[in-house]
Amino acid sequence: MTRTKTSQSQPHGGKACFDDVYDRPDPRGYFRTLGALEYQTPHHAQRVFRRLLAAHTPVTGEDGPVSVLDLCCSYGVNAALLRHDLTLGDLYERYTAPDTAALTSEALADEDRAFYAARRLPSAARVIGLDAARNAVAYARSAGLVDAGFGQDLETSDPSPGLCRALEPVRLITVTGGVGYVTRRTFAKLLPQIDGPVWVAAFVLRTVPYGPISDVLARYGLVTQKATSRTFPQRRFADAAEQRSAIEAVEAAGESPAGKESAGYYHVDLFLSRPAEHAAAFPVEDLLEGA
Repeated sequence: MTRTKTSQSQPHGGKACFDDVYDRPDPRGYFRTLGALEYQTPHHAQRVFRRLLAAHTPVTGEDGPVSVLDLCCSYGVNAALLRHDLTLGDLYERYTAPDTAALTSEALADEDRAFYAARRLPSAARVIGLDAARNAVAYARSAGLVDAGFGQDLETSDPSPGLCRALEPVRLITVTGGVGYVTRRTFAKLLPQIDGPVWVAAFVLRTVPYGPISDVLARYGLVTQKATSRTFPQRRFADAAEQRSAIEAVEAAGESPAGKESAGYYHVDLFLSRPAEHAAAFPVEDLLEGA
């Protein structure tokens, strides 16, 4: 998935803890655990991120493949869906299949390199992965899912020289579940390293405030729009206590849980931050038409 934790930050209290599956040598436990709860944010993000990439050149005038930073990249799930002819269902099927259960992590990574290479889209974006979960990032690199991967926690340390160099050409930052684990501190360290106008697309749990991050982005000239026409289901609640906590958090934020958290699922909002002229040329609601 794309929601892994930093060593310090935690999202809103009351959430079930899945720390044991976020940083294993390979993603099989991750998909078994999250699949049982119908985790689906990467499915929604796949369509949105592809539309953003398609809109980037017409809106910005920049040519060539877009360089993407997938923040909280975990095992490279967003990269797998962004750059290959695959669905999230395909990934669940692959990593929970009986014929992969007996493989070592190294053997699985070897098979994955061929699996993904055979399904690579011809105009695939360049993707850089960043996550505090070093084993997960290492797997994404080994399987060929990311062009470069960094196991670093920017909540507690500064970006390495190598990461700073890799960030320079980035034009799109994606995050599908990390906000709350990463905070404004991480974004304040990322933005100064990027040499050009950048877009930030974030799927954020409705239990977690995004205002502190959008304030940081505003300091770098980025206007944040929230998609108001819809939210996106994230996963089923693990238990009744988690659901109660989420409902309380949503209501405390002035939102209604009716038909969303009250129906048994976490929901996420989509926030899109871009330079003002880019936001005016391609409003966030246009992005969601038919999505």
